[in-house]
Amino acid sequence: MAASISLSLSLSPASTPRSGPAAARLGAAFRSSSLSFCGLRREVLSLRSVGSADSRRMIADLARHRAAKIVAAAENNGKPAKFDYDLIIIGAGVGGHGAALHAVEKGLKTAIIEGDIVGGTCVNRGCVPSKALLAVSGRMREFQDEHHLKALGLQVASPGYDRQSVADHANNLASKIRSNLTNSLKSLGVDILTGFGTIVGTQKVKYGKVGFPDTEVTAENIIIATGSVPFVPKGIEIDGKTVFTSDHALKLEWVPDWIAIVGSGYIGLEFSDVYTALGSEVTFVEALDQLMPGFDPEISKLAQRVLINPRKIDYHTGVFATKITPAKDGKPVLIELIDAKTKEPKDTLEVDAAMIATGRAPFTKGLGLENINVATVRGFVPVDEHMQVTDADGNLVPHLFCIGDANGKLMLAHAASAQGISVVEQICGNDNVLNHLSIPAACFTHPEISMVGLTEPQAREKAENGGFPISVAKTSFKANTKALAENEGEGIAKLIYRPDTGEILGVHIIGLHAADLIHEASNAIALGTRLQDIKFAVHAHPTLSEVLDELFKSAKVNSGVMSSVNEPVAV
Repeated sequence: MAASISLSLSLSPASTPRSGPAAARLGAAFRSSSLSFCGLRREVLSLRSVGSADSRRMIADLARHRAAKIVAAAENNGKPAKFDYDLIIIGAGVGGHGAALHAVEKGLKTAIIEGDIVGGTCVNRGCVPSKALLAVSGRMREFQDEHHLKALGLQVASPGYDRQSVADHANNLASKIRSNLTNSLKSLGVDILTGFGTIVGTQKVKYGKVGFPDTEVTAENIIIATGSVPFVPKGIEIDGKTVFTSDHALKLEWVPDWIAIVGSGYIGLEFSDVYTALGSEVTFVEALDQLMPGFDPEISKLAQRVLINPRKIDYHTGVFATKITPAKDGKPVLIELIDAKTKEPKDTLEVDAAMIATGRAPFTKGLGLENINVATVRGFVPVDEHMQVTDADGNLVPHLFCIGDANGKLMLAHAASAQGISVVEQICGNDNVLNHLSIPAACFTHPEISMVGLTEPQAREKAENGGFPISVAKTSFKANTKALAENEGEGIAKLIYRPDTGEILGVHIIGLHAADLIHEASNAIALGTRLQDIKFAVHAHPTLSEVLDELFKSAKVNSGVMSSVNEPVAV
């Protein structure tokens, strides 16, 4: 790896003493520079005049010697060139990309092995193209809401859309982001190794394409970042046309008149927003007793009133789709339902299409984990709190980490990236444990839903086990000036907290731009900021951020509770 080091010195060629006060001051100057290395990363070397003119030649000699040592350390990480790379990452999704960028910043010689295309699920078949479709559905809803438009004094006649242009918008966005990610890796000197990566031993990986010889490379550390694929339950036949997953749905090859969506989590809910805006009727099939089971119950209840009931959506809860047969020979898609508890036949649906949104499964087959005595758990790679892989005997595997969907801790793209950054910090000798309760999540429906931390039932269970009290505060978008100006007053924000300490346990929002608003709460949890401190933060008026401002101010923290600066506050 090439190193570029610039030393700017103004020195005279005069002879210099090798000992005495000047040399002592020089030694102190070097010691105070606190040079530290993690690959090429280092503090800037700054040399100043520390003596008379006759001492400067000594400074120049020592500086040149020091510079030579820096170059050697930069090129070989301060040790013999034992590995091809400091870090190899298997998988170039959002998690792998984030880890690679941070590794380069830290000076690690880095390579990414990618068997498909850069960007992974999120960029190519997930959060990026789906947001393009949701942008279209949002505009369509605005144009179709005559009452909303009339309240704003607007008139729009016969809104419509061109399906292929909508599909092209999603595809073009994915292509653009994929190109940006690829270029960013290349420009920073990350080697992109094309092929499927397999671990063949400790600190050793091979990669290659089918039908071509494999290439073996070594690295001091390896990160697994292979992501996930759509999970399809047994009995469901995927043809990619009338029965499909989100991977196929994002292509928007057609808009069915009636579509069943199996699963009512994030993915299913977002696609119901898209399809109903484009004119489809939707039927949800949910195995649990309520829709949106992963959300805070109060938010789910409001979401059903806002996102489900007013739209052309019906649902079956507490049922399994045991068999789904694609449409063929003029016959519709057939969905056989059974009771989730009794397993008795319940109903048979006939629809134009069925989308399977039953979650995602880790993509970890073929990684060669058996070569290092690692056994997956339901397909997930077991890791500790530092994302370091554990083997079948419960021992940590040296120099091997796993991030993102493949470890199952939190299956979100930005969680994978955060885990990757945390791993790189540890590789560089900095202890770093990611607080997963501080990582936010969002559902980009209209209006949006976002959350961070614990739901109210989770918080109450934790409080009961821990013997501490919890309280709940709420605010409404109907009291927010900016939301009313947009005529978008539907929504609430909910805070779950400890009144005895001011600790934020969870925040849940449904309303306009909820996905953007949640980060103030997530950052507060990550930084350990207490309510007695954050309530004094100033928010611009009139903005939607005041929804959170009012929420924090409405919390009742016990009098005398210490603030983060250890001063009691009365609230």
